Amino acid sequence: MYPQPLLLVDDDPELGELLREYLAYEGFELQQALDAEQAWQSLHPAQSHPYALVILDIMLPKQSGLDLLQQLRPSCNVPIIMLTGRGEDIDRILGLELGADDYLSKPCNPRELVARIRAVLRRTQANKPSLVKTGFPQAPLTYGYIHLHPGLREVKVHQQVIELTSAELNVLAYLMQAAGQVLSKEYLTERVLHRELTAYDRAIDVHISRVRQKLHQALATETEVIKTVRGQGYVWVYGLAS
Repeated sequence: MYPQPLLLVDDDPELGELLREYLAYEGFELQQALDAEQAWQSLHPAQSHPYALVILDIMLPKQSGLDLLQQLRPSCNVPIIMLTGRGEDIDRILGLELGADDYLSKPCNPRELVARIRAVLRRTQANKPSLVKTGFPQAPLTYGYIHLHPGLREVKVHQQVIELTSAELNVLAYLMQAAGQVLSKEYLTERVLHRELTAYDRAIDVHISRVRQKLHQALATETEVIKTVRGQGYVWVYGLAS
């Protein structure tokens, strides 16, 4: 599953359940707010909301989606896809002018919605200042019982050294350095293998699978350490505060 859920703001519970099931199959968790007030409570304060993206219907009870968008944008940069009525060009224009990242007409095709969600997430993550350091980490990294010392090229679990190949240690270092953030296969291939990712190239997948196996064996548990985010990449999750 994608590490952060999506938020649907729509007053139709049946639509919410339909999209929740479809998006779960595509690797996304979907939560729903039935009106603008619920959405505002979920998204405020902007600095601490847990959502990767908002799907916002324009036609809401009490307060319109456009009003909510205008209220959110000064302090909240969460990506937003607007749902608009067919032929309502003025709503689409206003939504984009007020800061929406994309729009989709209702009733929407779930497959197209997934494609637009992924496109918006790729675009917004590429454009925003990255928290990921591109250089190889220099300082020791510790999460839970796992300790990596880049200078010594050493990884310990429960104070016991575990044997990793050079590529395995490097991919682990990049993931631990960017803990909680999704790193794409393209990014990891370039940093670890020093080449571009090509079609049907599963080298990084193999290295990560071996790292998982060795860490699980050393931890003596199946606790998730590296999460696969379908269509996005990999994210280090072990030892992070819940």
